Amino acid sequence: MRNSTTVTDMHKLLYIYNGFVIFILAIFMCLTQDKINQSMAARSFLEHVSALPAPSTEILVTTTLSFISLLIVGQLYRTLNKNIPYWRYILFIIEIVVCMFLLRSLNLSYDGVVLLVVADLMYRYEGHHQEYILLFAMIGLYFIANYNFAVFQAKTISFESYVSYYNAATQAILLAIKNVFSSINIVLFVFYLVMLVKNKHEEKERIRLLNEKLEEANQRLRAYAIEVEQMAETRERNRLAREIHDTLGHSLTGIAAGLDACIITIDAAPEITKQQLNKIRETARKGIVDVRRSVNKLRPDDLERLPFQEALMQMTKDYSESSGMEITFDIFSWSDNLRQDQEDVIYRVLQESITNANRHGHATKVKITIGGNEKYLLIVISDNGIGCDDVKQGFGLRHMRERLELLHGTIHYWSDEGFIVEAMVPLNQEAQNDKNIDC
Repeated sequence: MRNSTTVTDMHKLLYIYNGFVIFILAIFMCLTQDKINQSMAARSFLEHVSALPAPSTEILVTTTLSFISLLIVGQLYRTLNKNIPYWRYILFIIEIVVCMFLLRSLNLSYDGVVLLVVADLMYRYEGHHQEYILLFAMIGLYFIANYNFAVFQAKTISFESYVSYYNAATQAILLAIKNVFSSINIVLFVFYLVMLVKNKHEEKERIRLLNEKLEEANQRLRAYAIEVEQMAETRERNRLAREIHDTLGHSLTGIAAGLDACIITIDAAPEITKQQLNKIRETARKGIVDVRRSVNKLRPDDLERLPFQEALMQMTKDYSESSGMEITFDIFSWSDNLRQDQEDVIYRVLQESITNANRHGHATKVKITIGGNEKYLLIVISDNGIGCDDVKQGFGLRHMRERLELLHGTIHYWSDEGFIVEAMVPLNQEAQNDKNIDC
């Protein structure tokens, strides 16, 4: 950005310098003509020139207007939108015509303005298969300039003719000054080209570095995308594992307990056995529905159809009927503003705890106690099973912990005349943003 600003400033300096030189030369010619007229030496001056000089005012006005026009056209050429190249070429041709008119106004006494046109052409050169365009344009500009010199040479008064009016010492000084003006202009132009080439090179290098960084970023993004995909697959596998465990495990445990009861009653009480088998069939059907809904990331069927408390009661009632296990509720307080993710987790924790009580504890009774305040909900599930002296965190307990941790909740369990599970769910915290509750 800094180098680009330096090139632009150098371009402005070229225009300012050439404008200064053109103004000085025009003033010199006008003052010299006035001196010739005042000294009555016009006849002698005209004998040594091949054309009549224009009035001093006309020289100054046409030169000034020509340079202003060149400045405006050059600015338009440099700033024109790249998407309309044809207008850019038209403007460049107009700039050449204005340049030739300016040279004619100065009686071809200063050709440094041609370098301004070349500078404008170089400024818009982008290097994308434009080498030939640049070459032909510069050659054409050279021939046009020389053609104009050849055509108008006999119709103009040279700078040397104006200088010849003065004495030898003054002539030498004036010619030296003009040569210095031309030399300085060439030096400025060469310095401008060096800065322009340097800027183009640094811009290409910057673009190359940006492309390398972009490629590196793309590689990191691809690696990140693969990692995210793998994480998503892992989360999905864990979700399916939890869902299959909670739904199928819960249903199959109830079915197994019910079938055990049927084996005992099938001979003594066939009618009771038929009723029990019907309940087992309904449990199996609900299990199938829940599995399908879990695979499709839907909530359990009871939660979709019923209010939350009724869904809990229905779930425990169905399991009690199919397994023969007695399940009771003791509710001290209840929040009516539970979020869906909280309801899902509480449902699964109760479901898993009841299943574990039957499957591992061989319990016949389960008591569910719910209480708390405006900040948290406390759930205690206790059974009369065989308990466990060395509690190991299995699949079900681990999934209950994972679900509760997503809600910033906690779970504790221990064995005491059966098995007790204590779960605490905060009511004023959102689920973790970097995880999903897949229930």
